[in-house]
Amino acid sequence: MEAMVGADSSWHAGVHGQFMVSYDCAPHVLDEYDTWATGETDVQFKVLYCGICHSDLHIAKNEWGNTLYPTIPGHEIVGVVTEVGSKVEKFKIGDKVGVGCLVGSCRECAQCKTNEESYCPKPVYSINSVYYDGTVTYGGFSDIMISDEYFIFHWPENLPLESAPLLCAGITTYSPLRRFGLDKPGINVGVVGLGGIGHLTVKFAKALGCKVTVISTSANKKKEAIENLGVDEFLVSHDQEQMQAAAGTLDGIIDTVSAIHPTLPLVNLLKTYGKLIVVGIMEKLDAPIPLMISGGKSIVGSASGGVKETQEMIEFAAKHKVHPDVEIIPIDYVNTAMERLEKGDIKYRFVIDVANSLKKE
Repeated sequence: MEAMVGADSSWHAGVHGQFMVSYDCAPHVLDEYDTWATGETDVQFKVLYCGICHSDLHIAKNEWGNTLYPTIPGHEIVGVVTEVGSKVEKFKIGDKVGVGCLVGSCRECAQCKTNEESYCPKPVYSINSVYYDGTVTYGGFSDIMISDEYFIFHWPENLPLESAPLLCAGITTYSPLRRFGLDKPGINVGVVGLGGIGHLTVKFAKALGCKVTVISTSANKKKEAIENLGVDEFLVSHDQEQMQAAAGTLDGIIDTVSAIHPTLPLVNLLKTYGKLIVVGIMEKLDAPIPLMISGGKSIVGSASGGVKETQEMIEFAAKHKVHPDVEIIPIDYVNTAMERLEKGDIKYRFVIDVANSLKKE
């Protein structure tokens, strides 16, 4: 997707005709589109890799009812800088960089002033959003991005470029682990769902020294969770005996599942004052109020982190070798990847090899 442009940026039709994957209530097509000229505080970079998030699927299919067609998905984007504006201070040509969910915020509200840009009341998302000058933002299923340098991240040399899903899935789980104190050795953390976000929750929690329990509907994921991801305990959510035996054992739970599911069994797993932290976008939520009151427990939501915290997450991942498990695909496989993603047929994240897919003649 094309990241936001700076306030001084101007629209130059035809300046950059870039191949892309575009959706318009139909399967994707390879095409060209016009991009912005690089403004004074903008950074332009060549897209190398872009992850596929479940929200890309929601937007492509207009499942949230707000898609701006034609849309270009992709908000987990890693590339190399090709041009910088005259007032850019943090980046130079040749730098490895990334862009995540946000490409704009008001920078004036209390949230922005405390490095919580993801909670800004006037956010500009890197896909399917409208920038302040009225232009629509496009995503990383393309080969060029332009963004204000404020929303671009330095990418460490020792972090694989294909770890692009860290820019959404990674920060979505790293942020609540830090924010709610689930980041200390010995803390008992539960993880609901072992998908794209869930497996990274496990990896970050283990890197922080936590004891990790996965709660899943799929018993066949137990071996993978314990042997390959180092999970300490595995609970099958529909096994009432297992769930009851683990009651009151968890300090906090990160719930990564978007499908509607009961929360009472999960709240029952929490210790007194424990928190069920919801990061999966469920349409509705049932809250077991009596159990919450009697145990001092709570259900809270959490969005992805701000700019400062995202850069911190990237550096933590590089230092502790927290890499998402990915399946790298060419861009012409995107339709199939979307179908597989909808069926849950992925372990654990698709990443498009954009640079090698879109080599021009």
